[in-house]
Amino acid sequence: MALESNERPNRPIAKFESMLKTDDVYFFDSEDFEDIIHHYLNNGKISLAKKAIKISLKQHPDSIELKLLDVEVMVFENNFEAAEQLLDKLQLLDSSNEEIYIQRANIFSKKDNHQGAIQLLNKALELSDNTFDIHSLLGMEYLFMDDFKKARENFMKCVSFDEQDYSSLYNVIYCFEFLEDYEGAILYLNDYLDRNPYCEVAWHQLGKQYYAEKMYKEALAAFDFAIISDDNFIGAYFEKGKVLEKLGKYKEAIENYETTIKIEDPTSHAFLRIGKCYEKLEDYDTAKYYYYQTVHEDPLLDKGWLAITRFYMNRKNYNKALYYINKALNIDGESPIYWKKCAKINTELKNYDQADFAYKQAVDLGNYELETWLNWSTIAVHNNDIPSALQILAQGKQFYPDSPEINYKIPGLYLLEKDLINARITLIDALKQNFNAFSIFKEQFPQYSETQWTQEIVNSVKKKM
Repeated sequence: MALESNERPNRPIAKFESMLKTDDVYFFDSEDFEDIIHHYLNNGKISLAKKAIKISLKQHPDSIELKLLDVEVMVFENNFEAAEQLLDKLQLLDSSNEEIYIQRANIFSKKDNHQGAIQLLNKALELSDNTFDIHSLLGMEYLFMDDFKKARENFMKCVSFDEQDYSSLYNVIYCFEFLEDYEGAILYLNDYLDRNPYCEVAWHQLGKQYYAEKMYKEALAAFDFAIISDDNFIGAYFEKGKVLEKLGKYKEAIENYETTIKIEDPTSHAFLRIGKCYEKLEDYDTAKYYYYQTVHEDPLLDKGWLAITRFYMNRKNYNKALYYINKALNIDGESPIYWKKCAKINTELKNYDQADFAYKQAVDLGNYELETWLNWSTIAVHNNDIPSALQILAQGKQFYPDSPEINYKIPGLYLLEKDLINARITLIDALKQNFNAFSIFKEQFPQYSETQWTQEIVNSVKKKM
C-alpha cells in the first residue's frame, strides 16, 4: 500500500532513497518527483533518475512534465527514436509546451543539425515566459556554428536576466576574445562593474582583457580590485604576478605566486613562474630549484621539462639540455617546438644524424619557419648530403619564395656540388630578385664570392639592372 507523503517528515530525496531500501512504496506528488529526478540528473546519477522516473509515472501516468524528464534521459543516452516517438505523443496533448521544442532541439543538436536546433529553440522562445535557459541553449548552438556574434548576444541576454550567471558572463567574454574585440570586452565589463562593483569574476576578466591589450597598469588595478573583492581569489593573484613580470617587478611577482601556494596546495604552474622570475633576477640556483619543484609537482607538465632544457641551453650545458628535452618529448612527442629545440641541441653536440631526424619531425608536425628550413639544410651539408640540403631548401622555397637567405644559399650548395650550370641559373635568379642581399652569399660562401666566375655573373646582372 502506498503511504501518504505526510506520513514521513523526511525531505523527498532522503525519503525516496529510504523507500528504495525497503519494500514500502511511498507516495510523492508530481512536483516532488520532478525535484528528485532533477537532483539525480544534476549529479550525474542517471540510473537513480531512471528509477525515479519509472516509479513516478506509475503514480502519475498523465504527467507531461515527468514524461518530458523521461525524454531528457532518452536524449542523454542517445535513444533518439524512442524520445521522438514520445515527443510526438506529448505534442498532440500539449502543442504549446516549450519543453517539447527544447528537447527536440537537443536531439537536433546531438545530430549536429545546429541550424535546425536554433529554429526549434526560437519556437520555444515564442511559447515561453521564462526565456533564460533557452537563450543559454541558443548561445551554445551559435557557438557550435562559430557564429560568435549571435552567441554573444544570447549570452548577454542571460547575464541581463541574472547578473550572477557567471557561466554566461564567461561565455560573453569568450566570444569577445574569439572576435579579438578586446576593446568591446573592456567596455562591456566596465559597464557590468558599474552595476556590480564587488564582482571579483568581472574584475578578473577585465584584468585579462587589459593584459591582452598590453595595458599593464590598468590590468594591475583590475586584479587588485578582484583581490579586494575576494582576498582568496587565486586566479587574480596569479594573473597579477604575470602583469608584474611584464613590468619587470619580479620580486613582487614572486610574492603573488607564493600567495597562491599559501591559499591552496602548490601548483606546478606557480613553481614554473617563480622559477622564471628568479632566472630573470639572475638567481640561477633558486631558479633551478623551482624548475625542479615544477616537474616534481607534476611530472607530466612538459613545459616544466622545457624550462629546465632552456635553463641548461642558456648555460651551454647541452648534454643536460638534451636529457631534459627528451623528457619533454616523452610526454608530448607531437610538439614541433620540442623537436626543433631537440634539433638545435643535437646540432651543438654535433650529433648531426639526430639533428636531421629532429628537424624532419618538426617539419612533419607543421613547423615551417624559415629558420627551420635553413638550419635543416645546414645539417644535411654537415652530413655530406648536399642533394638532400637542396631538396630541403626547395621545400622551404615553396613557403618563402622571396627569401634571400634561401635564394642565395641554393647557388652556394650547387657550387659545393660543382654543378656550375644550376649554380649560375640560381645565382642570377637570386641577384635579380634581391641584388642588395648578395652579402648573404658572401658571408656563407666566402670561398666563391670573390672568384672571377662569380664576379662576372654579378657584374652582368648589375649592368642589365
